[in-house]
Amino acid sequence: MNDWPEGWSGGNRGNEYGRGSANAQPESARVMRQVRRGPQAPPYGAGVPPQPSYTGGQGYDEGQNGYGQGGYDNNGYDGYNTGQVYGGGGSGGPEGPDGGQGPRRAPNWRRRIKWTAITVVTVLVVTTVGTYFWADSKLNRDVDLSKVIDRPEAGDGTNYLIVGSDSREGLTAAEKKKLHTGSAEGKRTDSMMILHVGDSGDTLISLPRDSNVTIPSYVGSTSGKTYQNTGRQTKLNAAYAEDGPTLLVRTVEYNMGLHIDHYVEIGFNGFADIVDAVGGVTIDIDKGFKDSYSGADFKAGKQTLNGEEALAFVRTRHAFAASDLQRTKNQQKFLSALAHQVATPGTLLNPFKLYPTLGAGLDSLSVDKDMSLWDLASMFWAMKGVSGGDGTSMNMPISGSTGGNLVWDKAKVKTLVNELNNDQKVTVSGN
Repeated sequence: MNDWPEGWSGGNRGNEYGRGSANAQPESARVMRQVRRGPQAPPYGAGVPPQPSYTGGQGYDEGQNGYGQGGYDNNGYDGYNTGQVYGGGGSGGPEGPDGGQGPRRAPNWRRRIKWTAITVVTVLVVTTVGTYFWADSKLNRDVDLSKVIDRPEAGDGTNYLIVGSDSREGLTAAEKKKLHTGSAEGKRTDSMMILHVGDSGDTLISLPRDSNVTIPSYVGSTSGKTYQNTGRQTKLNAAYAEDGPTLLVRTVEYNMGLHIDHYVEIGFNGFADIVDAVGGVTIDIDKGFKDSYSGADFKAGKQTLNGEEALAFVRTRHAFAASDLQRTKNQQKFLSALAHQVATPGTLLNPFKLYPTLGAGLDSLSVDKDMSLWDLASMFWAMKGVSGGDGTSMNMPISGSTGGNLVWDKAKVKTLVNELNNDQKVTVSGN
């Protein structure tokens, strides 16, 4: 049976060169006959892969069976003139999008790391900026130090007057009972400290509330009336009870000769809230003590105090022979422990602790109108540094007492103030 298409039969081949030809010499390209399209593809010799049959008398469609372009046309085997490799690259080939997966592109790790780093930095910047404005909006800038008159010249470094008040404002009857605050009207200062921050070392000085001081001339914070100095002497905490923060600052500056740059005050409830927000504060108590006034009942040794216990610890004075002087030492000790606890990675890197702690602290603070978050942070880190041995912690030097009030040692106080104003290392020791 003759399977050759018309024009390829033995009778028509004559002396043509090709399969089955009797002529061993090829006819030149100039006289080679053109191939007619037929219904079937011719058989191929060795070395040429089998080709599928023509469809409808047309040549190979592009991409069919992966053989690249075309089939036959009137000029010969067009599919073999393209330079394409069999079995590859066609749009419908085995590695094309229509027939399985091609080789995957290796991930660009350098690009991924770069964009991950950019994302992390962006999130940190946005979070930091957002936290700053949130915290800044919560500061209660209630104290106007511009109302303080006849102030001493400012020296080198920065001086903070830090006050713990016994204000019961906002406390319910149950909370007053729980915290052993009593129900006295108004507010007084349970603790007062001066923190000097400077290049020669930071110094924390406790001012006993029973310190004997002279009330100077001052302008009433609300009345605007001028009250002249009559030489009246009283306890330091009475100045605060008489006309609040501005008279307290005026009295400290007048009796010491030291300029106060910033004022910070915290009340009972706020102090307890900060301690609870940070998860309690661990402190080592040298000797156990009890006090029915403050509710203190402590055994010696290392222990973690919650807000209620911490408040009792810093307020106790009746249990000590040294009374207010021992209390100021306990206050310094606890504030140092609190600063260390707040500054631990477990608090700073844990948003579930950091934000409640910041919120509790900022809500309960009253500061002067010129206080910035940067100033507040500087104060905090200085207190932490003092407790870590990078500064000096002391009581105001005392020379004796009069009428139950503690009298400052004037010579030592003068030396102390001179060293602070010149930002020198403090050489004076306190009681």
